[in-house]
Amino acid sequence: MEKNPKIHDSLFKWLIASFTEEFFAHYFPDISIGKYSFIDKEFISKYEALRESLEGDLFLVMEAEIDGELREIVIQIEHQSKKKDMARRVYRYSCYAWLLREKPVWSMVIFTDDAVWRKPVPDSFWCAFDSRNGKQFHRFDVIKVKAERSGDLIRKHSLLCKLLALKADDRGTDPEELVHEIYSAVSELRDSLTDDRLLLIDQWVGAYKKVSDQKLDEIRKEVNMEFVATTITEHIRHESELIGEKRGEEKGEIKGEIKGKIGMLESLYLHGILPKKQFEKMVAPLRRELSNILAGESEKQKKPPVRSLAKSERR
Repeated sequence: MEKNPKIHDSLFKWLIASFTEEFFAHYFPDISIGKYSFIDKEFISKYEALRESLEGDLFLVMEAEIDGELREIVIQIEHQSKKKDMARRVYRYSCYAWLLREKPVWSMVIFTDDAVWRKPVPDSFWCAFDSRNGKQFHRFDVIKVKAERSGDLIRKHSLLCKLLALKADDRGTDPEELVHEIYSAVSELRDSLTDDRLLLIDQWVGAYKKVSDQKLDEIRKEVNMEFVATTITEHIRHESELIGEKRGEEKGEIKGEIKGKIGMLESLYLHGILPKKQFEKMVAPLRRELSNILAGESEKQKKPPVRSLAKSERR
């Protein structure tokens, strides 16, 4: 049974966002990025009228420092190799990103499907022409995960590469050895990995492993990997409490804390990480509590202020 495409795509988006520096070091070793930030929410909110054209597509929008200059990067994640309008959409997103910040844009597409390419996929779009130069093309980078060999990736020091080994061409490799190698590396790096990365790794291995759940548990015990936060709920509670406390401190009220928790849950649900049933169960009591607080504030505003008596009236 095929996995939910939304969850599948979200895992890749989560992987790139969590291992950003490793991602660029692996695929673009000659380009070093400095400071960077993700601007997805701004990208979407700036172009409310374009929601329909963006629906169903998954991409990351970054602002990164390259060669001392801030530039925009649009990373598009494709689950299928054959999309007739792929090059057109890549160019469209490039235009959106340029309009947002008016900075040079670097476009790239990552194909995450299991298909074997027999024909090259377009890496340019005819976007303009002039009388002297003729046709002009918007060019972009194309990455095909399945084109890499799992055996090569698993031997690399980068944890990102080891994770990609589960989605690459695994012919000639032992699925158990791949999982064992990943968890062994994670166990050695446990002190330097955040809860977010640990949860991603656990979700990623669970999604792409080619071993039974029983064998997976055996490997975890073997390499002392039982410390990983194995449930989404534990991680959400921890993160939402941190965000809620921060917002609560900033606003000095419980309302900020509740909004922080709701925001975290909504983000994980929209990215396909939190199942709908679990999301609704966890968010319902928070929304009720927030609604009660807002209703109380509204009632307080309706009450007329108590007028203090003037000196002449008190006599």
